[in-house]
Amino acid sequence: MKFTKMHGIGNDYVYVNCFEEQVDNPEQLSILVSDRRKGIGSDGLILILPSDKADCRMRIFNADGSEAMMCGNGIRCVGKYAYDHGIVTKPELSVETNSGIKYIQLQIQDHKAIGATVDMGKAILKPELIPMIPENAKNSENLNSESFIRQELSVGDQTYLATAVSMGNPHCIVFLEEEIQNLDLETIGSMFEFHKAFPERVNTEFVNVLDNHTLKMRVWERGSGETMACGTGACAVAVASVLNGYCKQEQAITVKLPGGDLQIVYHADQTVTMTGSATEVFTGIWGES
Repeated sequence: MKFTKMHGIGNDYVYVNCFEEQVDNPEQLSILVSDRRKGIGSDGLILILPSDKADCRMRIFNADGSEAMMCGNGIRCVGKYAYDHGIVTKPELSVETNSGIKYIQLQIQDHKAIGATVDMGKAILKPELIPMIPENAKNSENLNSESFIRQELSVGDQTYLATAVSMGNPHCIVFLEEEIQNLDLETIGSMFEFHKAFPERVNTEFVNVLDNHTLKMRVWERGSGETMACGTGACAVAVASVLNGYCKQEQAITVKLPGGDLQIVYHADQTVTMTGSATEVFTGIWGES
C-alpha cells in the first residue's frame, strides 16, 4: 500500500489515496501505522476517497482505531494532496467529511499547495448536539439547556470552569491562570476524555490567554492523547475565547500550539474559518515483509 506522511503544524497522519488503493480494515491499519516505534508513526490514518457530493471525501481514524468526525489540520493536508497529485486542478475545492462538506481555499506557491484556509462551518453550542449531558457535569441550578459556557465541571477532586463547543468533534475548553506547560496532561487529559458528561468522549483544550487576540493551548485528543496540534480544537478555543469575553468576533485570533500557530476567525454568523500550513513529509510503501 502506497502512503504519504503529512502534517499540519505537527499534527501528523498517514494519508492513503483511495482513488488508487483499497483499504479493507482502516480501524486496524490505523493502530498499526500510528505506532511510533513499530509502525510509521502518526496521530492516525486519513483516507482520501472519491465522493459524489464533493471533490473528494476524507475519513479519519485515530491512533486507537476509532473513527473521528472531522480533523482541521488533516483537511488542509487533504486539500494539498488533492491539488499536488492532480485529483483537483483548482485551488478551491470541497471535501466531504463525517461532519458535512467543508470548503477549502488553497495557498499555492511554485505550483504546490503550502497551506489553506478552511470554512469549518458553524460552531455548535447546544449540549445535546455536541454531545454533552450537562446534568453530569455538576449539580447546579444555573444549567442552561442552550449552551454550556463557563460552567462548573467536576473532574476528579477539582472543579473547573469549562466551555463546551463542537466543531464537528466535541471539545471541552478550560481557560487557566496557571501555566499550561506545567499540567500533568497524561493524567488529567484522560480524566476529561472519559468524563460522564460526554457520552462520546471529548477532546480537551487547556488555554492561557496571552492578550485579546493571542491564545496558547495544549490539547488532549480522544483516541490519540496529547498531540502537537488540533485544528478543530483551535477553532473551538477561539469560539470559547469570544464567548468568555477574552477575544472578539470578526478578528483574527492566533492560537499557539506546540507544533505551530493557526489563525482563526469566529464570524458574526457563528461560522469559523481556519488558516494554517500543510506539509508533505515523505512517501513510502506499507506492507508486511
